[in-house]
Amino acid sequence: MNIEQFEASLKEKGILLSEMQVEQFEKYYSTLVEWNEKMNLTAITEKADVYLKHFYDSITASFYFDFTKPFHLCDVGAGAGFPSIPLKIVYPHIEVTIVDSLNKRISFLNHLADILNLENVHFVHDRAETFGVNPNYRERFDVVTARAVARMSVLSELCLPLVKVGGHFIAMKAAHAKDELEVGQKAISTLGGKVEKEFTFTLPMEESERTILIIKKDSKTPKKYPRKPGTPGKMPIE
Repeated sequence: MNIEQFEASLKEKGILLSEMQVEQFEKYYSTLVEWNEKMNLTAITEKADVYLKHFYDSITASFYFDFTKPFHLCDVGAGAGFPSIPLKIVYPHIEVTIVDSLNKRISFLNHLADILNLENVHFVHDRAETFGVNPNYRERFDVVTARAVARMSVLSELCLPLVKVGGHFIAMKAAHAKDELEVGQKAISTLGGKVEKEFTFTLPMEESERTILIIKKDSKTPKKYPRKPGTPGKMPIE
């Protein structure tokens, strides 16, 4: 996907990019590739692939959830900033907090935010499990996103404790999401969530399958969750 195709595909969805936004995506790409030479941020480095599989793919969350209103989004395990930084570029009015367990990635994100002149972005070096019990962050976010971080039973324990009651958790998954969702239902309900909507679609051009799960936080997460770092992955709620 070249830049023209990227712009045209977003335009079809009602998203018109300004010159400044196009420039921000260009700077994002060049900064990502430059830093990727000294640290492992992404295996995808071809420009057309980055625009399709990282930038466009990240923005698909806004095709199925209303990003036009101001809210505070937390992105769990965003790595090189996906999906939250492309969403922030397109919707500059949202406030973004990214939590990631690798300090190197936090350094990259701080640098990226400076290069792109992003405001109201915060980067926290922490494990999601300890971040989720911190009273400064627990149940403080309107929206929490995660993109291909872990299977749903594990991911729900990392993300739902951060969502305000009445807020939403948006899980961005590739194939096999339906199987994950079946196994993850117990975790979702245990942690106070309820699946509100499920959307399956294919990325343009390469036609790979994607699923976006929108989970509403209906009730408070029990105090014992999230459990200690590593426990959700070893002993998922299933």
